Amino acid sequence: MALVIGGPYNSGILATGAHPADGTVPYFNYAPAPPDIVARVAAIERVCAEFDVPLRAAALQFPLGHPAVASVIPGARTIAEFDQNLVLATRAVPPALWQALADRGLIPPEAPLPHGRP
Repeated sequence: MALVIGGPYNSGILATGAHPADGTVPYFNYAPAPPDIVARVAAIERVCAEFDVPLRAAALQFPLGHPAVASVIPGARTIAEFDQNLVLATRAVPPALWQALADRGLIPPEAPLPHGRP
């Protein structure tokens, strides 16, 4: 059995970040994100920044760590968004980023990582 993951940005917050540049409220599961989710995403953003990896690239690539995941479909409203998703999906993400997220408790310790565990 293979899985296709839709909505890897979790209805917005993993695309906009904890504090969207346009000043809007971040969304999680199709509702305004609760404070604990905003704080968790901000912490993930800090780790991504340490490795110079956009949050959106990490969000698109993380599900591919699970062996049952065959594809991730981020969706796009425009050709420009499609092009951005392609760049983000193919951007190099160092294995150390995934391990740092796990080490800091930002992803479950049992979660399969895109490059495996060291």
